[in-house]
Amino acid sequence: MRTFLFYIFVLFSFFGFSQESLDDILKRYNNNTVPYISVQELAKSKTQALILDAREQDEFEVSHLKDAIYVGYTNFKLEPFEKQFPNKKKAIVVYCSLGVRSETIANRLKKAGYTNVRNLYGGIFEWKNKDFDVYNSKEKTTDSVHVYSRTWSKWLKKGKKAYPKSNQN
Repeated sequence: MRTFLFYIFVLFSFFGFSQESLDDILKRYNNNTVPYISVQELAKSKTQALILDAREQDEFEVSHLKDAIYVGYTNFKLEPFEKQFPNKKKAIVVYCSLGVRSETIANRLKKAGYTNVRNLYGGIFEWKNKDFDVYNSKEKTTDSVHVYSRTWSKWLKKGKKAYPKSNQN
């Protein structure tokens, strides 16, 4: 129920705040409890960070960052994650479309004791907007990016917008 209310709140809020910048949106919906990493910093980073995709499975299949691990948002389970990745000091970068859902998942990881967690500022949209490659379910580069909805799609400036069949508001 909490997830449903979150999506409704975000969806309807965007109708009244169409002139906001990405920075405004992230300040409005995030608590800034997880430090950001820029797409440029992640792209040039030589660290072996785990890159976690906190979107839904259909979003991940359309496009994701190279070597990203799908963890989901609605169905994210902490216990299996901790078993698979027990090193709580490992560098972790979590992303979603813009950086809102990823902050939620990153906070759950922090509360579980992970100490080196960051949120990708602007998410996959900003990644693509800065001309970095994204990959489809066959691990081939693609120009398509799942935009969640028409409302969210305005933040994707480059690439081909892939709209979900069930959520085209």
